[in-house]
Amino acid sequence: MYQIKNYVDNKNIRVLDEKGAFTVIEYLRDLSVNPQNAQNAYFCSEMNVRKRQVICELSKSHVTIQAGAMQWMAGNVNATTGVKGVGDLLGKAVRGKVTGESAIKPEYTGDGTLVLEPTYKYILLEDLKEWGGSIVLDDGLFLACESTLKHKAVMRSNISSAVAGGEGLFNLGISGNGIVCLESNYPRDELVEITLDNDVLKVDGNFAIAWSATLNFTVERSGKTLIGSAASGEGLVNVYRGTGKVLLAPVH
Repeated sequence: MYQIKNYVDNKNIRVLDEKGAFTVIEYLRDLSVNPQNAQNAYFCSEMNVRKRQVICELSKSHVTIQAGAMQWMAGNVNATTGVKGVGDLLGKAVRGKVTGESAIKPEYTGDGTLVLEPTYKYILLEDLKEWGGSIVLDDGLFLACESTLKHKAVMRSNISSAVAGGEGLFNLGISGNGIVCLESNYPRDELVEITLDNDVLKVDGNFAIAWSATLNFTVERSGKTLIGSAASGEGLVNVYRGTGKVLLAPVH
């Protein structure tokens, strides 16, 4: 048996969110300061620049995390590569190459506690049931997920999405029934959630950080003709069609 004290019960720490195996905590202030950096630490706290961490309770679910994200673990915790054979290894390598994610994402099993590295970014816990069972992520957004979820490389609907849209041709897609943990540059309070019911969303810029895999994503001219696009001054836009959700960071 193990006990963890002066952690979640610390007065300088508050719990921001809990879903599935994950608990997100936030340090209210940086107490490890000296006269040289005290002023900077004070203003960081006032402007919501705070360290956040994810705690994973493996007794609730085994988890898969981004490579290098583990900080410490207690109790019965076993780390594996999550690779189930040569074919699986090659598939993960190819997916990592095309999506820009780490090829091998370690899987942690057991019934102990796993704690991830602290970050100044914002942690989003998303239940895939609310995304129709699948989500597509912008580059670098994935932090962790319950190991029951499946990963795959999702290709854009047309090659022009990569060339004209200024992004890669593939994104990381996650599907199944469970919780995914995202590391975002933007707090949830600034993200706009748009739900489409057999409709269309057009965005001038790469403001979408996540969207349902059920949506058809392309890059198109903002007008019906080249002259119309030139006249509007918008040019090319990212287009999401169908039924599903999109998370937008409009202050990007």
